[in-house]
Amino acid sequence: MSKAETKAHWEDIYRRLPPDGVSWYKPHLETSLEMIERVAGGHDTAIIDVGGGESTLVDDLLASGYDRVTVLDISETALVESKKRVGAASSRVRWMAGDVTAAEFERGTYDVWHDRAVFHFLTAPEQRAAYVRNVARAVKPGGHVIVGTFGPEGPVRCSGLDVMRYDAEHLHDQFGAHFRPVESREEIHRTPAGKIQQFLYCMCRVE
Repeated sequence: MSKAETKAHWEDIYRRLPPDGVSWYKPHLETSLEMIERVAGGHDTAIIDVGGGESTLVDDLLASGYDRVTVLDISETALVESKKRVGAASSRVRWMAGDVTAAEFERGTYDVWHDRAVFHFLTAPEQRAAYVRNVARAVKPGGHVIVGTFGPEGPVRCSGLDVMRYDAEHLHDQFGAHFRPVESREEIHRTPAGKIQQFLYCMCRVE
């Protein structure tokens, strides 16, 4: 799909379905929050949640005291709904509408880059290369990248789209030697419909 078609697809998803109507929904992203808190240097840590959509991670980050949070999503509909949910605290968040493979990031902006369930939708090598270039530009040396994708036994399609599945070695190969592996772990996610999905979380440090 073209970038315009991709955006239209996700706008349609978020217009038609409630927040808990998408398969990746969880009331709280405990694994993500725990991994972020472990590497964050303090509440002034600059964090970006890529593909944050209507995820409640931003709520939990704000509740934990982080005050330099950015949420990026291709769907403006999702961001509008998240702003409504967060309420007055939304003014403490930088909201970015855009495609992560094409967005323009200032160099060395973030200490922590978090992505749960975006990278596995990048099925073309050039998409993944553009994503990695943006990570390398946006994250400070010594910063951390946390990416959650479908694991080797995860689904082959999601939200009507083909996806990639990764083990830890394969996922790190997409990023390269500039990123030093720190940790990987599997998570079994139960969708709102009761299906089981295998996720793989990998964390690396930007050299």
